[in-house]
Amino acid sequence: MADAASARMAHRTVECGGLRLAVFESLRVGPTMVLVHGFPDTHTVWDPVVARLQDRFHCVAYDVRGAGQSDAPAPVSDYAVEHLVADLVAVVDALSPDQPVHLVGHDWGSVQAWAAILREKTDDRLTGRIAGFTTISGPSLDQIRAFSAALLRGGLQDKAQGLEQLLRSWYVFAFQLPWIPEYVVRRQSRRLLDQNGHHRLHFQPTLPEDAVHGLNIYRANLVKVLASSDVAATDIPVQLVVALRDSFVRPQLTQDTHRFASDLTRVEIDSGHWVQQSHPDELAAALASFHGRDTGSNSAGRWMPGTGR
Repeated sequence: MADAASARMAHRTVECGGLRLAVFESLRVGPTMVLVHGFPDTHTVWDPVVARLQDRFHCVAYDVRGAGQSDAPAPVSDYAVEHLVADLVAVVDALSPDQPVHLVGHDWGSVQAWAAILREKTDDRLTGRIAGFTTISGPSLDQIRAFSAALLRGGLQDKAQGLEQLLRSWYVFAFQLPWIPEYVVRRQSRRLLDQNGHHRLHFQPTLPEDAVHGLNIYRANLVKVLASSDVAATDIPVQLVVALRDSFVRPQLTQDTHRFASDLTRVEIDSGHWVQQSHPDELAAALASFHGRDTGSNSAGRWMPGTGR
């Protein structure tokens, strides 16, 4: 793809607790923007956006544990959100040790980024390390729990909206079954690649195994949604990008985001779930406007990844 070719990314490895993460960075121009992908993607899902922002931002994308070129631990518990946050911290420390980063998350990348944002005040690893956050198609675990509660206790409209989202999220519960999801997602992923190759898809050849490993993210964190009663909020500036035609995360799931972010900007894009692939111009413009507003993102000098200069 042209976007992939034009997204010039250097590869390096970052370790977190003995686990190796494959990290990719553009030339160091302007502030650092860390982009976190979701299920069942790899860092390459961001290529069209990186291609449009790499002249203004030091773009960093990494394969989350279990995906792409990163290590894939076997225990389900190793995919709990606290481990995903630790990976994010390791990447931020390695790629931008002296300056706060601008964080962008999609799908489960956004869910884990929310977990980092909401503990920023109380976690020394994160305090002062994040300048702003853009969330795309991935509410926080607290937000999912609050929305689920509305399904039970809310009015007729709340129940209708909650039921629609619940029906669209059937796979979340199906993924809790043993063995069967592994067989189905591996088979379907291979068929998808065989039928389409890479001509119309952004997925990588590692998709079958990425999808299988990604099941553990759902399994390790669903209980956290149901069990916890904590509700946290952040003062970090948050941009909420709503994909209006998202088949997985309906717009109504984002309606209470202001409860979790005191400084919230909402942007709507008429797209499906993978907005970074279908509408990269609009998304890149939203990211540049929001994350560049207080940074002077064009003023920093240019230097090569990994040089330390």
